[in-house]
Amino acid sequence: MNARRQPLISGLAAAAATTLALGTLAACSSSQAAGEDGRYDVVASFYPMAFLAERIGGDHVHVTSLTQPGQEPHDLEISARQTAQLQKSDAVLYLKGLQPSVDEAVAQSGVKTEIDAASLTSLEKHGSEVGGHAAVHDTHPGEEAGARDPHIWLDPVRYAQVAEGVGKAFEKGDPEHAADYRKNTAALVEQLDQLDAEFRQGLAHTKTKVFITTHAAFGYLAERYGLTEEAVNGLDPESEPSAARVKDLEKMARADGVTTVFYETLVSDKTAKTIARDAHLKTDVLDPIEGITDKSRGTDYFSVQRANLKALQQALGAR
Repeated sequence: MNARRQPLISGLAAAAATTLALGTLAACSSSQAAGEDGRYDVVASFYPMAFLAERIGGDHVHVTSLTQPGQEPHDLEISARQTAQLQKSDAVLYLKGLQPSVDEAVAQSGVKTEIDAASLTSLEKHGSEVGGHAAVHDTHPGEEAGARDPHIWLDPVRYAQVAEGVGKAFEKGDPEHAADYRKNTAALVEQLDQLDAEFRQGLAHTKTKVFITTHAAFGYLAERYGLTEEAVNGLDPESEPSAARVKDLEKMARADGVTTVFYETLVSDKTAKTIARDAHLKTDVLDPIEGITDKSRGTDYFSVQRANLKALQQALGAR
């Protein structure tokens, strides 16, 4: 519960105020819920974290996202208002290493419950090529080779691991509603398990296992389902590819039967269309689900992931 300013009062008034405060604390039980409406107040760094908080917390939480729909999360700079909001919250749910300004603000916030999604599953080092492909054509992996890849939410299995960790953190931070948090977490994990099964079945038999993206966001997904992601850019969606990298991708596309260059909704499609035109390929959207906008092929994580599955099936020649 947030502290309130205490005016100078005396005698009987002070005793009455103390009694009232104790009664209010008792009403709050052992819960840390401190939102203005009594709900557990959670600040999430960007959409995949906010989605988890909302689905697990249900009616017991108030969730605010630091990254607005349509905003590139990698480039987020936190405002003074958001910093103050973060400091007053009961919990913060973020992914350390994705948004430096968020990492810095959380470190200085003093929030009692800090939930780092990166600590709830395993992160790997990924470059521009990720997956089972021999990468014989990939002689220029890019400057970011070896960087820890933060895009864990695109792998339903890792995302489920994060969900379980978030549920436990909510139970501890707001024990009054622990039973509901456990129930909601179990339901969400079950849905993610089903999504995993859909991807496994849908991508089991394809003509090619290689796909090209402009942003190296799908490495975990590629590894999970026996595919190879060849990225034009590295983990930073705004970086520019070298001429040598583009040439290698065009050569690889011909050798491995690649049909499509994927781009995302929040970043310019210029590079993807240029490569596709020169290599006589098609373009399509593969959404990293960093935010939901009116351009998204779906209204939430699950519907956009299923749209991604459909796009991959078409591009890879699923049978």
